[in-house]
Amino acid sequence: MSKRRDDDELNQDGGYSLEEILAEFGSGRRPTEGGEPLSTPREQPDWREDTIPFPIRPRQPDTPPPGKTPGVVTAFPGPVCSGADRKAPPRSSGEERAAAPEDETPEPDDGAEDETKVLEFPAAQPENPVAAGLDRLRRKADEFAGHMYEEEGIEDDERLRRAEELIPGVDEEEAPPVPGRKPRRTLPPAPDIPPADLARRYAKGLKSMRFRITLLFFLLFPLLYLTLAESFPLPIPTPLAVSGVLRCYTLAAFQAAAMLLGADALLKGLIRPFQFRMGMDTLAALANVAVLADALTLPALSGGEPQRQPYCLVAVLTLWCVALGNFYKRRGQRMACRTAASASEPYLVTRDEAKWNGRDTYVKWSGPVTGFGSQVQGEDGAERVYRTAAPLLLLACVLFSLISSLGRNRPADILWCLAATLSASASLSATLCFALPWRKLSARLAKSGAALAGWEGVVNTTGTSNILLTDADLFPPGAVSLNGVKVYGDFSVEKVVANTATVLRDGGSGLEKVFQDLLRAQGGTYRRGEDFTAYEGGGFSETIRGQQVLVGSAAFMTLMEVALPPGLNVKNAAFCAIDGDLAGIFALNYHLPGAVPQALDALIRNHIAPVLATRDFNLIPSMLRQRFKLPVERMEFPPVERRRELSETDQEHSDTLAAVLCREGVGPYSEAVVGGRRLRSAVRLSAVLTCFGSLAGALLAFYLTFVAAYASLTPANLTIFLVMWLVPTLLISGWVNQY
Repeated sequence: MSKRRDDDELNQDGGYSLEEILAEFGSGRRPTEGGEPLSTPREQPDWREDTIPFPIRPRQPDTPPPGKTPGVVTAFPGPVCSGADRKAPPRSSGEERAAAPEDETPEPDDGAEDETKVLEFPAAQPENPVAAGLDRLRRKADEFAGHMYEEEGIEDDERLRRAEELIPGVDEEEAPPVPGRKPRRTLPPAPDIPPADLARRYAKGLKSMRFRITLLFFLLFPLLYLTLAESFPLPIPTPLAVSGVLRCYTLAAFQAAAMLLGADALLKGLIRPFQFRMGMDTLAALANVAVLADALTLPALSGGEPQRQPYCLVAVLTLWCVALGNFYKRRGQRMACRTAASASEPYLVTRDEAKWNGRDTYVKWSGPVTGFGSQVQGEDGAERVYRTAAPLLLLACVLFSLISSLGRNRPADILWCLAATLSASASLSATLCFALPWRKLSARLAKSGAALAGWEGVVNTTGTSNILLTDADLFPPGAVSLNGVKVYGDFSVEKVVANTATVLRDGGSGLEKVFQDLLRAQGGTYRRGEDFTAYEGGGFSETIRGQQVLVGSAAFMTLMEVALPPGLNVKNAAFCAIDGDLAGIFALNYHLPGAVPQALDALIRNHIAPVLATRDFNLIPSMLRQRFKLPVERMEFPPVERRRELSETDQEHSDTLAAVLCREGVGPYSEAVVGGRRLRSAVRLSAVLTCFGSLAGALLAFYLTFVAAYASLTPANLTIFLVMWLVPTLLISGWVNQY
């Protein structure tokens, strides 16, 4: 068998021989066994009409397949185009026929392959990276555009709408995290110490603290006298009158003694920056240090008689005000803790969010005093404002001092500039903004049996809010008494009293205590009731031992078609009907305490709307208006079901306490709520004015030190400036408890 037939057998793929493939796609001539054509070549079709009947496979490595001779490569049928010739137009059929004999070379019979017969497969041309990158971007853009509108109209899907309605929280969104923003530093809460233990802790050291503050106050008089002696002809000892250096050292000695007496306030101000809670007392402490250093170095830097006075009077006055503020704050905390610990089961006041009509509402409820000790020890409102303002003021004072001394080529005045700017920015009302009104308000609330739970309890008291008032708030125990009992029909007194007391107890009415005492006096017991119902008409119904018992007002009995005696003239009474028949009438006498109208008036004037969550069917707006002349048009009266819901005892309340009450009635309740709101407004207003005064003092001191106005920036003038900025704090503090 010839070489051609062997190759034909080896290269058969799918039943096609090499001759058939070459005849179909090659030069068009079928070779003979001797290498000559078997027939006349047919006309080669145009390459644009050719189709390849099998898939194109990628180029294989140079390793020959089994049975093939290494180095022998079978020519791919059809023209082989390089990368550069791919865009060339196809040749015509005549040109292809002319070039066909040159493209084919007969194979020798001995099986030896000539190197010239091998057609190299066109190698892959290096790809342009820029064009490849653009092509990848174009493909990604096309893919994104193809999927852009796939979810269009998904919000109209019925399944999605049903999920949003039935699954809780489907349409709730969470605020996306702000990139690069660090969480705000918050101070850890103080330990929750019981109020009784905390009151004893605050009581320790109060007497010694008061004694040191008194001595500190008396030290102000010699400092004031020596300071004014230079401006006014006041008699002073001869050595002091002759020697300015001795007078300067004397002022420094008095200031050093004052700093020893007020060491606790001084150290507290110096330690604050290391606790990341700088305040105005820090500026006062630094001002004392700068003034003392200036007073000690002033004679040496002057080279003789000093031309100015040190600010020892200003520094000691500032230190005394800081110590006095700390003392007042501690006294207020002691009174609040002692009041909160005076009752074994006190009432707690919290401000619950959106409790009624979409607004925050104050609620009074019974529970353990948890969190009171931690809140009382927390930061007050003024300290929170100073935490931001004090570092800025301190930085401004240091920069102003450097500009006024080193910037003006007066390095010897650096201590004077620091002492002046720090003393002018250290306001006298640094600690009095909160301490003074807090002590006054705590003393007033302690007399009425209420205590505020620190600044945390009053911080969220802005805007218009509500306050829930129950039966016991308007008419505490003892304000409602029984005026007479009348039983009708064949019912026994014990049965009528027991049924009425049971229904009122199950309804949670404020009359429960009155009928409990009556039931005990009659020797009766409560019955077991079921199917309790509260009616909007002013009454209750319950099934007791198979009988329907109705308890309510006269209007309710008429509404339920219960026949009443003719000519009945009872204004306030509790009616009882059993199975539709009148069983008894209980005449009641309501006595409104004198503190209730004043408390309601204070609430309304401070934009706190009373919400009557009463359960006594006699306490309706018309009765309160006609009988007690209360401003019911400024109050809110919810429906009966809502009133019962608002007055439930097992509700969820806020974790932050507003106040603790140790007495019944609306008086302590109102004073605590109104006092907390007024305290918050007063402290914030005083703190803002204090910051403005400190800034004005720093700017004024900077200007006078910049121009070296020694005669204008005297200790007396600076003292007058600081005292004038103290007056608003005193006035605002006196306004807090005037309600």
